[in-house]
Amino acid sequence: MHSIVAKKPGGVNVLQKIDFELPDLKPNDVLIKNHSIGVNFIDIYFREGLYPWPHEQNLVLGSEGAGEIEAVGENVENFKVGDRVAYAQANNAYSTHRVIDENLVVSIPDSISYEIAASAILKGLTVKYLVLDSFKLESHHKVLFHAAAGGVGLIAGQWINSIGCHLIGTAGSDHKCSIATSNGYAKMINYTNQKFLSEVQATTNNEGVDVVYDSVGQDTMSDSFKCLKKHGTVVSFGQSSGIYKSLQMSDLMTGSLHLTRPTLFHFYADHKWLLQSSSMLFEMIDTKKIEFKNITEYKLEEVAQAHIDIESRKTTGSVILKT
Repeated sequence: MHSIVAKKPGGVNVLQKIDFELPDLKPNDVLIKNHSIGVNFIDIYFREGLYPWPHEQNLVLGSEGAGEIEAVGENVENFKVGDRVAYAQANNAYSTHRVIDENLVVSIPDSISYEIAASAILKGLTVKYLVLDSFKLESHHKVLFHAAAGGVGLIAGQWINSIGCHLIGTAGSDHKCSIATSNGYAKMINYTNQKFLSEVQATTNNEGVDVVYDSVGQDTMSDSFKCLKKHGTVVSFGQSSGIYKSLQMSDLMTGSLHLTRPTLFHFYADHKWLLQSSSMLFEMIDTKKIEFKNITEYKLEEVAQAHIDIESRKTTGSVILKT
């Protein structure tokens, strides 16, 4: 058994492989042998120290994974050895094995592979809370979604397209725009040679959109507000370009605007929400309303390169580690 740990906040050079022995299971714990592990920008935020570390050193990064249960605690009721499961819970995933409370784990249907489950559980549940819980999308809404060719963006494109919204996306190359278009986006904006604000205004006849989903932060947030129609909403759920620090409350007065900053783990802690939302996600995958055409795989020991490629915008879709 081994994990990839960050010895301290910093660049990818802080990542190291460390062997470990199986700890004793608490009564409600399960031991999962990870088969596939998702890599997400939140892992990079933790590694860099942008998010507070839960302890001083040797932080095992990674927030989503899928695998097989190898042992259960004495009070575990919902799972048994051999069950196929997935989870999305901050940190401790970059490892051959993970011990986790059974209430934070969901069963994977036999029709869904470990690779797809690890690509889907965190990002798919993120899309669910974005489009149904943070701002409940309906077919008449106009939507702008930044980073449309990323792991969350491609799932969002398909999910939002199934609702029937008019969906506009942004990405950093013509190739990424093409990928996003094939995943549900009606119009794509290449932000390297187009101003997304002027493109949105032109596309909506200067009316603006009902909601902007912004995980980019510093580089986009100011103009994201300007893309909104009156009473529109910005849903901020990340900051891949840095934290946006320039917000003044008067910025919201321009159109009686709304701003929300939801986090997956606040929803995930509600067990009823988790079971209902994961069931909805897996059903959409089973019925091919959501498909995973872009999954990039690395070995667990290659996670530093995975981080480098994600930060340099070389990847599209989901990135996973194989143990």
